[in-house]
Amino acid sequence: MPASAPLLAPLLAPLLAPLLALWLLALPAGAQTLASFRPERRDWHLNHLTVHQDTGAVYLGAVNRVYKLSGNLTLLVSHDTGPEDDNKACYPPLIVQPCSEPLAPTDNVNKLLLVDSSQKRLLACGSLYQGVCKLLRLDDLFILVEPSHKKEHYLSSVNQTGTMYGVIVPAQGQDATLFIGTAVDGKQDYFPTVSSRKLPRDPESSAMLDYELHTDFVSSLIKIPSDTLALVAHFDIYYVYGFASGAFVYFLTVQPETPENGMSSGGSAGDLFYTSRIVRLCRDDRKFHSYVSLPIGCVKNGVEYRLLQAAYLGKPGRVLAASLHVGAQDDVLFAVFSKGQKQFHRPPDDSALCAFTIRDINARIKERLQSCYQGEGHLELNWLLGKDVQCTKAPVPIDDSFCGLDINQPLGGSQLVSGHTLYTETRDRMTAVISYVYNGYCVAFVGTKSGRLKKVSECD
Repeated sequence: MPASAPLLAPLLAPLLAPLLALWLLALPAGAQTLASFRPERRDWHLNHLTVHQDTGAVYLGAVNRVYKLSGNLTLLVSHDTGPEDDNKACYPPLIVQPCSEPLAPTDNVNKLLLVDSSQKRLLACGSLYQGVCKLLRLDDLFILVEPSHKKEHYLSSVNQTGTMYGVIVPAQGQDATLFIGTAVDGKQDYFPTVSSRKLPRDPESSAMLDYELHTDFVSSLIKIPSDTLALVAHFDIYYVYGFASGAFVYFLTVQPETPENGMSSGGSAGDLFYTSRIVRLCRDDRKFHSYVSLPIGCVKNGVEYRLLQAAYLGKPGRVLAASLHVGAQDDVLFAVFSKGQKQFHRPPDDSALCAFTIRDINARIKERLQSCYQGEGHLELNWLLGKDVQCTKAPVPIDDSFCGLDINQPLGGSQLVSGHTLYTETRDRMTAVISYVYNGYCVAFVGTKSGRLKKVSECD
């Protein structure tokens, strides 16, 4: 299938961003050309990538740098983010108050990179100073603002990439909202696992990154209780992907299972079973009453694929849409899972590419809400509630836009949201995925552990 370089640039680049070099493959009329971009140092890995949908500019989040490239990977401008003197034990960070801990030059690992198209700016968050973010001007990466004076300005102290995700939800004529999910590395008092924050149009607004709502009784955030960390020492929630669709915001997570009997799990992180889950919130819900979390995965020939590796929200195209019984322009989630539930940190090579329609995900969530509001079963969110809490019967209509009440929330579940298995790989674990539609056919590109790029045609 012939394709032009401008078409493939935004499609292939997200698969290759975690590699040391970024490669662009173009296939004009059967000839192969190769362009590449490398950071200044080999150990300054490229961690995140986003492409401006209107201009085609490529933005890279790396160790100690943010880069802006043209569509053919020519460097246009770079912005230094580190290294800086820091110590992870300093909280609040030393930029707010003096710290008695010894300081040392510390790399700034990019953790989050999001284009705020409506305001022509880039949100770049790193690991320095407990996760301080910057808003950079899209044109030249000039610093518009670097909020750093409030507790909520620090988003994540974890250096590991792939544990944090953000979704910007614009609002017509109003300030946007930033939804953030992050691993907390045991610092649940400092960092909520998921929250929504203000993203004012004025970059110098004093409300920048404030919680949408924060009172003594209700807030737009959820924290991991200290009792859960005492029960499961290695408990954390890792945010692999996030997106907005319709009236909702979704996160895809991987997290350890918590014991139902209240006994300590003990052991090491390798002894834990992990569950991949999809979390949904109403985009306008400042009280987080709409929080629902269900397990997600797929099954092929009796083999369960439950360890999420990567995901991408796309369109199915005419052919796959007919197989999935949805419209060609409906949202479809493509996700890669590794086999089993046991080895999250060293997952098996046996992996599967699966497709989920957002319509089906919402239907499963609606069923769960309806059963709970009929008083059936429990809330099934042991890591947050610490115990089984009976669902309360409430005579309220649960329609497709239901956003929760101050009862039966937050809500979990144990019934698997199962996807349609499109492709399996047994020897070279799939680690990244992206898709697009060509002449009505869905085409998926998957990246593998060994650095290979595979094209899964027609997705049906």
